[in-house]
Amino acid sequence: MIVTLILFFVILGVTVLVHEFGHFIFAKMFGVDVFEFSIGMGPALFSHQSKKSETKYSIRAIPLGGFCSLAGEDPDEKELAKTKGRNIQDKPLIKRFLIMFMGVGFNFIFAFLVLFAAGLIYGAPSKEAVITGVTSGYPAETSGIEVGDKILKINDHKVTFLDDVSLYSAIEDMSKDVKVEVLKSDKTVKTYTITPKKSLTTTGKEAYFLGIELKPQVERGFFKSIKYAFFQEGALFKQMYTVLGSLFTGKVSVKELSGPVGIYSIVGTARKQGAETLLYLIALLCVNVGVINLLPFPAFDGGRILFLIIEKLKGSPVSPKVENTIHAIGFILLIILMIFVTFNDILRLF
Repeated sequence: MIVTLILFFVILGVTVLVHEFGHFIFAKMFGVDVFEFSIGMGPALFSHQSKKSETKYSIRAIPLGGFCSLAGEDPDEKELAKTKGRNIQDKPLIKRFLIMFMGVGFNFIFAFLVLFAAGLIYGAPSKEAVITGVTSGYPAETSGIEVGDKILKINDHKVTFLDDVSLYSAIEDMSKDVKVEVLKSDKTVKTYTITPKKSLTTTGKEAYFLGIELKPQVERGFFKSIKYAFFQEGALFKQMYTVLGSLFTGKVSVKELSGPVGIYSIVGTARKQGAETLLYLIALLCVNVGVINLLPFPAFDGGRILFLIIEKLKGSPVSPKVENTIHAIGFILLIILMIFVTFNDILRLF
Protein backbone atom coordinates (compact mmCIF):
# COMPACT_ATOMS: atom_id res chain seq x y z
CA MET A 1 0.00 0.00 0.00
CA ILE A 2 2.86 2.38 0.85
CA VAL A 3 4.59 1.74 -2.48
CA THR A 4 1.31 2.29 -4.34
CA LEU A 5 0.70 5.52 -2.40
CA ILE A 6 4.19 6.81 -3.25
CA LEU A 7 3.71 5.94 -6.93
CA PHE A 8 0.29 7.63 -6.87
CA PHE A 9 1.81 10.87 -5.55
CA VAL A 10 4.75 10.68 -7.98
CA ILE A 11 2.56 10.05 -11.05
CA LEU A 12 0.08 12.80 -10.16
CA GLY A 13 2.94 15.12 -9.25
CA VAL A 14 4.73 14.55 -12.56
CA THR A 15 1.51 15.10 -14.53
CA VAL A 16 0.81 18.38 -12.73
CA LEU A 17 4.48 19.48 -12.82
CA VAL A 18 4.63 19.06 -16.60
CA HIS A 19 1.38 20.98 -17.06
CA GLU A 20 2.30 23.91 -14.81
CA PHE A 21 5.83 24.04 -16.22
CA GLY A 22 4.30 24.69 -19.65
CA HIS A 23 2.53 27.78 -18.29
CA PHE A 24 5.62 28.78 -16.30
CA ILE A 25 8.22 28.59 -19.07
CA PHE A 26 6.11 30.53 -21.58
CA ALA A 27 5.18 33.17 -19.00
CA LYS A 28 8.88 33.66 -18.26
CA MET A 29 9.70 33.64 -21.97
CA PHE A 30 7.21 36.46 -22.64
CA GLY A 31 8.21 38.58 -19.64
CA VAL A 32 5.25 37.88 -17.35
CA ASP A 33 6.04 37.80 -13.62
CA VAL A 34 5.35 34.46 -11.94
CA PHE A 35 4.56 34.99 -8.25
CA GLU A 36 4.37 31.31 -7.31
CA PHE A 37 4.92 27.95 -8.96
CA SER A 38 3.23 25.30 -6.85
CA ILE A 39 2.80 21.53 -7.05
CA GLY A 40 -0.18 20.53 -4.93
CA MET A 41 -2.85 22.56 -3.16
CA GLY A 42 -3.52 23.56 0.44
CA PRO A 43 -0.89 24.39 3.09
CA ALA A 44 2.72 24.66 1.89
CA LEU A 45 5.02 21.86 3.03
CA PHE A 46 8.07 23.40 1.40
CA SER A 47 8.73 26.72 -0.29
CA HIS A 48 11.73 28.56 -1.70
CA GLN A 49 11.87 32.20 -2.70
CA SER A 50 14.11 32.76 -5.69
CA LYS A 51 16.69 35.54 -5.25
CA LYS A 52 16.94 36.15 -8.99
CA SER A 53 13.20 36.66 -9.51
CA GLU A 54 10.01 37.18 -7.50
CA THR A 55 8.96 33.57 -8.01
CA LYS A 56 8.26 31.37 -4.99
CA TYR A 57 8.50 27.61 -5.58
CA SER A 58 6.20 25.48 -3.40
CA ILE A 59 5.19 21.91 -2.67
CA ARG A 60 1.81 21.80 -0.94
CA ALA A 61 0.06 19.22 1.22
CA ILE A 62 -2.71 18.06 -1.14
CA PRO A 63 -1.15 16.47 -4.27
CA LEU A 64 -4.27 16.90 -6.40
CA GLY A 65 -3.34 19.78 -8.62
CA GLY A 66 -1.05 22.76 -8.71
CA PHE A 67 -0.90 26.30 -9.99
CA CYS A 68 1.27 28.93 -11.61
CA SER A 69 0.33 32.33 -10.17
CA LEU A 70 0.87 35.03 -12.81
CA ALA A 71 1.00 38.80 -12.50
CA GLY A 72 -2.22 40.32 -13.81
CA GLU A 73 -4.58 37.55 -12.72
CA ASP A 74 -5.67 39.69 -9.76
CA PRO A 75 -8.08 42.38 -11.10
CA ASP A 76 -7.14 44.80 -8.28
CA GLU A 77 -5.89 47.99 -9.96
CA LYS A 78 -3.28 48.67 -7.26
CA GLU A 79 -1.81 45.22 -7.71
CA LEU A 80 -1.81 45.61 -11.51
CA ALA A 81 0.05 48.93 -11.20
CA LYS A 82 2.87 47.28 -9.19
CA THR A 83 3.76 44.97 -12.08
CA LYS A 84 2.79 47.22 -14.99
CA GLY A 85 4.29 45.92 -18.23
CA ARG A 86 4.87 42.50 -16.66
CA ASN A 87 1.18 41.52 -16.26
CA ILE A 88 -0.26 38.82 -18.46
CA GLN A 89 -2.93 41.30 -19.58
CA ASP A 90 -0.21 43.68 -20.83
CA LYS A 91 0.93 41.13 -23.42
CA PRO A 92 -0.38 40.64 -26.99
CA LEU A 93 -3.26 38.20 -27.37
CA ILE A 94 -1.16 35.56 -29.16
CA LYS A 95 1.34 35.48 -26.27
CA ARG A 96 -1.47 35.16 -23.72
CA PHE A 97 -2.94 32.33 -25.78
CA LEU A 98 0.39 30.47 -25.82
CA ILE A 99 0.84 30.91 -22.06
CA MET A 100 -2.64 29.43 -21.49
CA PHE A 101 -2.32 26.67 -24.10
CA MET A 102 1.17 25.38 -23.37
CA GLY A 103 0.11 23.80 -20.09
CA VAL A 104 -1.84 21.19 -22.04
CA GLY A 105 0.71 21.43 -24.84
CA PHE A 106 3.45 20.21 -22.49
CA ASN A 107 1.15 17.41 -21.27
CA PHE A 108 0.72 16.21 -24.85
CA ILE A 109 4.43 16.49 -25.64
CA PHE A 110 5.38 14.64 -22.45
CA ALA A 111 2.85 11.86 -23.16
CA PHE A 112 4.42 11.39 -26.60
CA LEU A 113 7.93 11.19 -25.10
CA VAL A 114 6.82 8.66 -22.46
CA LEU A 115 5.17 6.44 -25.09
CA PHE A 116 8.23 6.78 -27.33
CA ALA A 117 10.49 5.71 -24.43
CA ALA A 118 8.20 2.75 -23.67
CA GLY A 119 8.37 1.73 -27.34
CA LEU A 120 12.18 1.84 -27.31
CA ILE A 121 12.47 -0.12 -24.05
CA TYR A 122 9.68 -2.68 -24.34
CA GLY A 123 8.90 -2.68 -28.07
CA ALA A 124 6.24 -0.91 -30.11
CA PRO A 125 2.92 -2.83 -30.33
CA SER A 126 1.08 -2.59 -33.64
CA LYS A 127 -2.05 -0.41 -33.47
CA GLU A 128 -4.01 -2.28 -36.17
CA ALA A 129 -7.11 -4.15 -34.91
CA VAL A 130 -6.18 -7.50 -36.46
CA ILE A 131 -7.80 -10.58 -34.91
CA THR A 132 -5.12 -12.96 -33.61
CA GLY A 133 -7.39 -15.58 -32.07
CA VAL A 134 -11.00 -16.80 -31.96
CA THR A 135 -12.09 -18.39 -28.67
CA SER A 136 -13.69 -21.81 -28.98
CA GLY A 137 -17.33 -21.95 -27.89
CA TYR A 138 -17.95 -18.21 -28.31
CA PRO A 139 -20.16 -16.44 -30.90
CA ALA A 140 -17.31 -15.14 -33.07
CA GLU A 141 -16.25 -18.70 -33.86
CA THR A 142 -19.64 -19.68 -35.34
CA SER A 143 -20.18 -16.34 -37.10
CA GLY A 144 -17.43 -16.85 -39.67
CA ILE A 145 -14.88 -14.41 -38.26
CA GLU A 146 -11.32 -15.72 -38.76
CA VAL A 147 -7.83 -15.12 -37.49
CA GLY A 148 -6.23 -12.41 -39.64
CA ASP A 149 -9.45 -10.44 -40.17
CA LYS A 150 -8.97 -6.71 -39.59
CA ILE A 151 -11.83 -5.00 -37.72
CA LEU A 152 -13.06 -1.92 -39.58
CA LYS A 153 -16.26 -1.09 -37.67
CA ILE A 154 -18.17 -2.04 -34.55
CA ASN A 155 -21.81 -1.13 -35.11
CA ASP A 156 -21.56 2.35 -36.67
CA HIS A 157 -18.21 3.20 -35.08
CA LYS A 158 -15.11 3.29 -37.28
CA VAL A 159 -12.21 1.34 -35.77
CA THR A 160 -8.95 3.23 -36.41
CA PHE A 161 -6.82 1.87 -33.58
CA LEU A 162 -6.63 -1.42 -31.73
CA ASP A 163 -7.78 0.36 -28.56
CA ASP A 164 -11.04 1.34 -30.29
CA VAL A 165 -12.32 -2.24 -29.97
CA SER A 166 -12.31 -2.18 -26.15
CA LEU A 167 -13.53 1.44 -26.18
CA TYR A 168 -16.64 0.73 -28.26
CA SER A 169 -17.25 -2.57 -26.47
CA ALA A 170 -17.41 -0.53 -23.24
CA ILE A 171 -19.83 2.18 -24.42
CA GLU A 172 -22.11 -0.01 -26.56
CA ASP A 173 -24.89 -2.21 -25.16
CA MET A 174 -23.23 -5.61 -25.51
CA SER A 175 -26.33 -7.44 -24.38
CA LYS A 176 -27.73 -6.81 -27.88
CA ASP A 177 -26.55 -7.98 -31.30
CA VAL A 178 -23.32 -6.34 -32.45
CA LYS A 179 -22.38 -5.69 -36.07
CA VAL A 180 -18.69 -6.25 -36.78
CA GLU A 181 -17.31 -5.20 -40.17
CA VAL A 182 -13.99 -6.79 -41.11
CA LEU A 183 -11.46 -6.78 -43.94
CA LYS A 184 -10.75 -10.38 -44.96
CA SER A 185 -7.37 -11.68 -46.10
CA ASP A 186 -8.62 -11.68 -49.72
CA LYS A 187 -9.34 -7.92 -49.37
CA THR A 188 -13.13 -8.37 -49.34
CA VAL A 189 -15.20 -6.60 -46.68
CA LYS A 190 -17.79 -8.56 -44.74
CA THR A 191 -20.17 -7.63 -41.93
CA TYR A 192 -21.14 -10.15 -39.25
CA THR A 193 -24.01 -9.82 -36.80
CA ILE A 194 -22.96 -11.45 -33.53
CA THR A 195 -24.91 -12.05 -30.32
CA PRO A 196 -22.39 -11.65 -27.45
CA LYS A 197 -22.22 -14.43 -24.87
CA LYS A 198 -22.74 -13.66 -21.19
CA SER A 199 -19.83 -14.91 -19.10
CA LEU A 200 -17.86 -14.13 -15.96
CA THR A 201 -14.81 -11.87 -15.94
CA THR A 202 -11.64 -12.65 -13.97
CA THR A 203 -13.09 -10.57 -11.10
CA GLY A 204 -16.30 -12.63 -11.05
CA LYS A 205 -18.56 -10.00 -12.64
CA GLU A 206 -20.96 -10.79 -15.46
CA ALA A 207 -20.12 -9.33 -18.87
CA TYR A 208 -20.73 -10.01 -22.55
CA PHE A 209 -18.03 -11.35 -24.87
CA LEU A 210 -17.65 -11.88 -28.63
CA GLY A 211 -14.80 -14.33 -28.26
CA ILE A 212 -12.08 -12.60 -30.28
CA GLU A 213 -8.45 -12.10 -29.30
CA LEU A 214 -6.42 -9.05 -30.28
CA LYS A 215 -2.78 -9.52 -29.36
CA PRO A 216 -0.69 -6.90 -31.17
CA GLN A 217 2.56 -7.73 -32.92
CA VAL A 218 5.47 -6.04 -31.15
CA GLU A 219 8.09 -4.32 -33.30
CA ARG A 220 11.38 -2.71 -32.33
CA GLY A 221 13.37 0.26 -33.53
CA PHE A 222 13.64 4.05 -33.29
CA PHE A 223 11.18 4.89 -36.07
CA LYS A 224 8.78 2.10 -35.06
CA SER A 225 8.72 3.65 -31.58
CA ILE A 226 7.97 7.10 -33.01
CA LYS A 227 5.13 5.63 -35.07
CA TYR A 228 3.78 3.79 -32.03
CA ALA A 229 3.90 6.92 -29.83
CA PHE A 230 2.11 8.98 -32.49
CA PHE A 231 -0.70 6.48 -33.08
CA GLN A 232 -1.05 5.49 -29.42
CA GLU A 233 -1.46 9.12 -28.40
CA GLY A 234 -3.99 9.49 -31.21
CA ALA A 235 -5.88 6.51 -29.76
CA LEU A 236 -5.87 8.14 -26.31
CA PHE A 237 -7.22 11.38 -27.77
CA LYS A 238 -10.00 9.45 -29.50
CA GLN A 239 -10.87 7.61 -26.27
CA MET A 240 -11.15 10.85 -24.33
CA TYR A 241 -13.33 12.67 -26.85
CA THR A 242 -15.52 9.58 -27.38
CA VAL A 243 -16.08 9.18 -23.63
CA LEU A 244 -16.81 12.91 -23.22
CA GLY A 245 -19.29 12.73 -26.09
CA SER A 246 -20.90 9.64 -24.53
CA LEU A 247 -21.35 11.55 -21.26
CA PHE A 248 -23.53 14.08 -23.08
CA THR A 249 -25.51 11.41 -24.97
CA GLY A 250 -26.04 9.33 -21.83
CA LYS A 251 -24.14 6.24 -23.02
CA VAL A 252 -21.66 6.80 -20.18
CA SER A 253 -22.88 7.81 -16.71
CA VAL A 254 -21.17 10.45 -14.56
CA LYS A 255 -21.05 7.72 -11.90
CA GLU A 256 -18.49 5.88 -14.04
CA LEU A 257 -15.98 8.74 -13.84
CA SER A 258 -12.94 8.29 -11.60
CA GLY A 259 -11.26 10.77 -9.29
CA PRO A 260 -8.19 10.52 -7.05
CA VAL A 261 -9.42 7.38 -5.25
CA GLY A 262 -10.12 5.66 -8.58
CA ILE A 263 -6.69 6.70 -9.91
CA TYR A 264 -5.08 5.29 -6.76
CA SER A 265 -6.75 1.92 -7.46
CA ILE A 266 -5.58 2.02 -11.08
CA VAL A 267 -2.00 2.80 -9.95
CA GLY A 268 -2.14 -0.25 -7.67
CA THR A 269 -3.21 -2.48 -10.56
CA ALA A 270 -0.61 -0.96 -12.91
CA ARG A 271 2.16 -1.47 -10.33
CA LYS A 272 1.49 -5.21 -10.29
CA GLN A 273 1.69 -5.32 -14.10
CA GLY A 274 5.11 -3.67 -14.25
CA ALA A 275 6.95 -0.53 -15.34
CA GLU A 276 5.63 -0.64 -18.92
CA THR A 277 2.04 -0.33 -17.67
CA LEU A 278 3.04 2.49 -15.30
CA LEU A 279 4.60 4.41 -18.20
CA TYR A 280 1.40 3.93 -20.21
CA LEU A 281 -0.63 5.18 -17.24
CA ILE A 282 1.49 8.37 -17.03
CA ALA A 283 0.88 9.01 -20.74
CA LEU A 284 -2.83 8.30 -20.31
CA LEU A 285 -3.15 10.74 -17.39
CA CYS A 286 -1.20 13.44 -19.25
CA VAL A 287 -3.54 13.17 -22.24
CA ASN A 288 -6.59 13.12 -19.95
CA VAL A 289 -5.45 16.22 -18.07
CA GLY A 290 -4.68 17.96 -21.36
CA VAL A 291 -7.98 17.16 -23.05
CA ILE A 292 -10.09 18.04 -19.99
CA ASN A 293 -8.23 21.32 -19.52
CA LEU A 294 -9.00 22.26 -23.13
CA LEU A 295 -12.74 22.11 -22.47
CA PRO A 296 -14.24 25.64 -22.71
CA PHE A 297 -15.35 25.55 -19.08
CA PRO A 298 -14.57 28.25 -16.46
CA ALA A 299 -11.45 27.55 -14.35
CA PHE A 300 -10.01 25.30 -17.10
CA ASP A 301 -7.36 26.53 -19.52
CA GLY A 302 -9.96 26.09 -22.25
CA GLY A 303 -12.25 28.51 -20.39
CA ARG A 304 -9.50 31.12 -20.28
CA ILE A 305 -8.77 30.57 -23.97
CA LEU A 306 -12.49 31.05 -24.65
CA PHE A 307 -12.29 34.52 -23.07
CA LEU A 308 -9.36 35.33 -25.35
CA ILE A 309 -11.48 34.31 -28.35
CA ILE A 310 -14.35 36.50 -27.08
CA GLU A 311 -11.88 39.38 -26.69
CA LYS A 312 -10.70 38.90 -30.28
CA LEU A 313 -14.28 38.84 -31.61
CA LYS A 314 -15.56 41.87 -29.64
CA GLY A 315 -12.37 43.89 -30.03
CA SER A 316 -11.89 44.55 -26.32
CA PRO A 317 -11.08 42.43 -23.26
CA VAL A 318 -13.71 41.09 -20.90
CA SER A 319 -13.64 42.83 -17.51
CA PRO A 320 -11.04 41.01 -15.32
CA LYS A 321 -13.49 41.12 -12.37
CA VAL A 322 -16.24 39.47 -14.44
CA GLU A 323 -13.87 36.84 -15.82
CA ASN A 324 -12.45 36.01 -12.38
CA THR A 325 -15.95 35.72 -10.91
CA ILE A 326 -16.98 33.28 -13.65
CA HIS A 327 -13.81 31.23 -13.12
CA ALA A 328 -14.46 31.18 -9.35
CA ILE A 329 -17.99 29.83 -9.93
CA GLY A 330 -16.59 27.22 -12.31
CA PHE A 331 -14.00 26.18 -9.72
CA ILE A 332 -16.72 25.69 -7.08
CA LEU A 333 -18.71 23.51 -9.50
CA LEU A 334 -15.58 21.44 -10.19
CA ILE A 335 -15.05 20.91 -6.44
CA ILE A 336 -18.67 19.69 -6.12
CA LEU A 337 -18.13 17.30 -9.07
CA MET A 338 -14.87 16.07 -7.51
CA ILE A 339 -16.63 15.31 -4.21
CA PHE A 340 -19.37 13.41 -6.08
CA VAL A 341 -16.85 11.40 -8.14
CA THR A 342 -14.72 10.63 -5.07
CA PHE A 343 -17.80 9.41 -3.17
CA ASN A 344 -18.62 7.03 -6.05
CA ASP A 345 -14.98 5.84 -6.15
CA ILE A 346 -15.17 4.97 -2.45
CA LEU A 347 -18.45 3.09 -2.96
CA ARG A 348 -16.84 1.02 -5.75
CA LEU A 349 -14.09 -0.08 -3.34
CA PHE A 350 -16.72 -1.87 -1.28
